[in-house]
Amino acid sequence: MRSWLNSISENQIILSSGTESWDKAALLKKVSEVSEALLNRKNPKAPAGIIADNSMEWIAIDLATQEIGVTLVPLPSFFTPSQWLHAIKSSGMQAIFCPQEDVARNLGFVFQNGYVGELKLFESMSVLSGMVDQPNLVEVQKITYTSGTTSEPKGVCLSTDQQWSVAQSLEEALRTLEIKKHLNVLPLSVLLENIAGVYTALSCGAENICVPLSEVGLHGSSNFDADACMAAIEKYQAESIILLPQMLQAIVARSTKQDPRLKSLKFVAVGGGKTPVALIKAAKSMGIPVYEGYGLSECASVLALNTPKDERIGSVGKVLSNRTIRVSKDGEIEVKNLNLPHYLEKMDMLAASSGEWLATGDLGHLDDDGFLYLDGRKKNVLITSFGRNISPEWPESLLLGSGLFRQAMVIGDGQAQLGALLVKAKDDLSDEAIQTAITSVNQSLPDYAQIKHWYSVGEPFTPGNGLATANGRLKRDLIKHKFNNQIELLYANT
Repeated sequence: MRSWLNSISENQIILSSGTESWDKAALLKKVSEVSEALLNRKNPKAPAGIIADNSMEWIAIDLATQEIGVTLVPLPSFFTPSQWLHAIKSSGMQAIFCPQEDVARNLGFVFQNGYVGELKLFESMSVLSGMVDQPNLVEVQKITYTSGTTSEPKGVCLSTDQQWSVAQSLEEALRTLEIKKHLNVLPLSVLLENIAGVYTALSCGAENICVPLSEVGLHGSSNFDADACMAAIEKYQAESIILLPQMLQAIVARSTKQDPRLKSLKFVAVGGGKTPVALIKAAKSMGIPVYEGYGLSECASVLALNTPKDERIGSVGKVLSNRTIRVSKDGEIEVKNLNLPHYLEKMDMLAASSGEWLATGDLGHLDDDGFLYLDGRKKNVLITSFGRNISPEWPESLLLGSGLFRQAMVIGDGQAQLGALLVKAKDDLSDEAIQTAITSVNQSLPDYAQIKHWYSVGEPFTPGNGLATANGRLKRDLIKHKFNNQIELLYANT
């Protein structure tokens, strides 16, 4: 864990919050305090959870668990209480860092440890079954729970080495930019920010600016204030940030060409879902240095990334130096396996990875220069009644690229024509304007992939309502179920 310390001078600021700053000594002091508190628990080696806003202390807790070999389980704030309880039970969590005593008590953690900090450490009064007695526990530093297609989140198990290997590869890819300040815009409970943000900043000796999420414009699970985010970028003179596609879309809509609020930025990574080419081009035309990447929780986040040195718009970049991929005969992207456990199955079983290659479930292709392109999700492929196979991400990217829609989900499996569920970017967008946009998009599509029916959805698809993952990926089966009646009406007269 401490290899990143070699590039940090003694008095250099490495973490800041806007009101407080820590150098190497201050961070290591806090890591030591957290480690001592964890080792003084009734079950000192049992997994510990954390549910809290972004803070320097959050990062110190993460590093402390690596230092003493304790599994950390970050719980996203947008999970429902039942999802939190599932994660607690399945991981065998025995303690939790949380700022609110009532939240901890409601989750079964009633005994307060003597740890002193802005967050409090609460312990369970009973020993839970789960990972506590698992022999492979020592290999797992973090269990990151992804909000999949069911109500029970899926636990992905990661080792310390896996996580830092990705950060070191990112540092290597971005070294020439000499980034000195990274601003956390995504929740630290999201692996993309945790590893590609925090760990990479530590690896390259950059100051990691960690402020409450409200200050960077993120409220709840899905409300994003682009103006607040740009104000924070200007205030802290951030040189790098990580955004989800919908956040980039909001910033492009609210910024001006060569916006002075964004002048300090050297690198804006966008990932978590396919980003429309039109959006990337629009951002670049305004002077935003945006670069698309691709990753999976199972692979400790980032797998491929565009950089100023190696960039091809439309691709997700070249594969990082610590990874090897291939594309199967049916077009699925596969990653060379690291022979470490990947999933926490159901209650208390660790599923070891099987086989030499990990199937990602994503369809894609490589060009002659090694740039990776995403063609959609294998399980999302729609087969029309005429036997045409269509990745819905294709027309969806064109719809989103129009800038008029916040989200779009293309439907039509088994139907003669495709339809779309649309979330408007602005409430006052008229039906006529929607139809005009769809007509324009259809001109770029072959007949079999054109959108013939559409329905305007009033409520966005978010982690909060269970219709999207933390990274903004649509939970298609749940969306189709929720809007089943509307979908049936779209095809009633065809």
